[in-house]
Amino acid sequence: MVKLNKIYTRTGDAGTTGLVDGSRLPKYAPRMQAVGDVDEANSAIGLAIVAMGARPETRWLTTIQNDLFDLGADLATPIPPGGDEPWALRIVASQVERLEDEIDAMNAELAPLDSFVLPGGSSAAAAVHLARAITRRAERSAVAAAAEVTLNGQALAYLNRLSDLLFVLARRLNDNGAADVKWVPGASR
Repeated sequence: MVKLNKIYTRTGDAGTTGLVDGSRLPKYAPRMQAVGDVDEANSAIGLAIVAMGARPETRWLTTIQNDLFDLGADLATPIPPGGDEPWALRIVASQVERLEDEIDAMNAELAPLDSFVLPGGSSAAAAVHLARAITRRAERSAVAAAAEVTLNGQALAYLNRLSDLLFVLARRLNDNGAADVKWVPGASR
């Protein structure tokens, strides 16, 4: 378990940060960009939870926030050339499948889309759309990092599914899609 007695360590003052295996990277490294973007997505989900109020879906989002801490640890733990360490915390297929199950259950209650939707509607849906957009950025960062270092494929899949779940959740929060703000191509010409 994590125990933090001291918040600052000064070890990052020279522009590097430590990975789980004890190695250090520049803070601008693609791997660290992905870790930071996952942290930002987690924070945006926290804001969405507050905007949603007392809804049953907040329980899912709290579980997802815990998953995102796992995902950050996964990204910050290098995969050795000979195979993974048994102690490494990794995103697993069942976590991705749980997201898929939640997406399918929510989507079954929504009317099919006949247009793209603008990120808005209710304040709760807008907050979830913001979290979705940040999650998409985290996914792009993780894919960029995976071009340079070996990453867990399930971590990448998790981010992809999470943005899908957040899109469907935003529609659910918009009166099951009835209050979605539809894109009107060329409307402002």
